[in-house]
Amino acid sequence: MKQVQFRQMRHGTANEYRMLGDLEQTYAAALPQRLMQAMELLGDSLQGYQVSRLQHSLQAATRAERDGADEELIAAALLHDIGDDLAPHNHAAFAAEILRPYVRPEVTWIVAQHGLFQAYYYAHHTGGDRHAREALRGHEWFDACASFCEKWDQSSFDPDYDTLPLSHFAPLVYQLFQTPKKRQ
Repeated sequence: MKQVQFRQMRHGTANEYRMLGDLEQTYAAALPQRLMQAMELLGDSLQGYQVSRLQHSLQAATRAERDGADEELIAAALLHDIGDDLAPHNHAAFAAEILRPYVRPEVTWIVAQHGLFQAYYYAHHTGGDRHAREALRGHEWFDACASFCEKWDQSSFDPDYDTLPLSHFAPLVYQLFQTPKKRQ
C-alpha cells in the first residue's frame, strides 16, 4: 500500500495509519535538510539591510559559537529568524515552535520572545515602546533573552564581520534536529 484509501480520517484502517506513521517518521527525519534549505532561502529575502537575513542569522550563530554558547543556543541564533519569510508578523513564535521539540524550554522562550526584546533597539524610532519587554522583567529567562539580543541578534548586521558559512553549521543542524528530546 502506497496511499490510503480513505477520504475521511474516521474511515481509515489500522494498517493505513501504520503506513502513514512510517511515512511520517521518514519525512520527519529529513527535517534538517529542509531547515538548511529554508536558511538558504533567507539569502534572498527581506531587503534594505546591509546583509541578507541569511547573513544576519549566520553572524548571530557565529557570534554565539565564538562566545562559547552551547549547541542549542547556537542553533537558536542560527534559526531565530527562519520564520521571516512565512510569518513576518510573528516570526519569533514560528521559529520557537520549530525549535521547541529539540531544545530546552529556556532556548524556546528566548527565541519566542526575541522579537519583543529586539524592539528595545528600534521601537522608539518607529512609534513603538522600546521598553515593552519590561512587562516580562522578573521572568527567570529575561536576562538570557536580553543577552541573546544584545550580544548576538542586534549586533549581527555588519557586512564586514568574519562570518562562518552555512556549511559550518550543517553538522549541528543535522545532529540536533534528528530526534526530538523527551520532555517530562
